Amino acid sequence: MLPTRNNLPADAREKLVEILDQSLCDAVDLRTQLKHAHWNVRGPHFMPLHELFDAVTDIVADFADQLAERAAALGGLVTGTARHAAGSSRIEVYPDGITEGPAHVKAIADRLGAFSNNCRDNIEVSGDLGDAGTEDLYTEIVRELDKQLWFVEAHLQADK
Repeated sequence: MLPTRNNLPADAREKLVEILDQSLCDAVDLRTQLKHAHWNVRGPHFMPLHELFDAVTDIVADFADQLAERAAALGGLVTGTARHAAGSSRIEVYPDGITEGPAHVKAIADRLGAFSNNCRDNIEVSGDLGDAGTEDLYTEIVRELDKQLWFVEAHLQADK
């Protein structure tokens, strides 16, 4: 931890940096998985899925940046390399060899939901540690990811 004039207790800042860093690893991994789907999707809904996956990629990349910057602002050193993320991510490994749109949609929905739910858990943890700023960041992330998950899951729902 680096010195800071932030008045949160050092032990709280250390725990917050730990959860922010874990979320960063998840976000970096998820971002690469979204790009993988973006590049490899095929089928009759190619263009809308290609564009959707790219848009969600940009959102996740922005949240990765915000998570890293919040950890740094609390005095933490961020470990956001792809190698570190790959070894630490809680996001399930992306299935190899799929090209069909529905298979990509399901894989992305599963991973996007997992990331959102992990962030949702961190809202309460951040609040318990007395950090409204990190709590607010996680709330913002969850609110936006839930919306993006809705957009993705809509492609799995049949007309009734």
